[in-house]
Amino acid sequence: MASSEVPRIVVGVDGSSSYAALRWADRYARLVGGAVEAVCVWDTPSSRGWGGPAIEPLFDAEQARDRFARELDTVFPDGLPAGLTQHLIEGDPSDVLIRASEGAEVLVVGRRGRGGFARAVLGSVSQRCAQHAACPVVVVRREDDPTR
Repeated sequence: MASSEVPRIVVGVDGSSSYAALRWADRYARLVGGAVEAVCVWDTPSSRGWGGPAIEPLFDAEQARDRFARELDTVFPDGLPAGLTQHLIEGDPSDVLIRASEGAEVLVVGRRGRGGFARAVLGSVSQRCAQHAACPVVVVRREDDPTR
């Protein structure tokens, strides 16, 4: 990275499990003089041929945009941090975040905390990102996570 470039801190935003991740990314960006890129990915598993029951409610672009805005407002009720950019992308969350990690200082993701069976069957976005991201990955637990 050239000395004039601002470090990119990419954070996945996907609901309450990402609130702590957003807060962590913002604090880290302030420490290193970086800029936060909040990435919200919405996915329709059935569009890829998956026929099982939905694990998460399915969203269309408008619902995803509204949810993303509410999440940012919840975490930053006094206004978005300066320099925060927002990206709303349709696709597989792991794939999108792994691509977004290219050239980033760090990728920050929340830990949903699903049990072992669900993780084995569904895969874990945080686990896939940790294994395949192009930069260091920070996995942040929810503030109310009892395993903290």
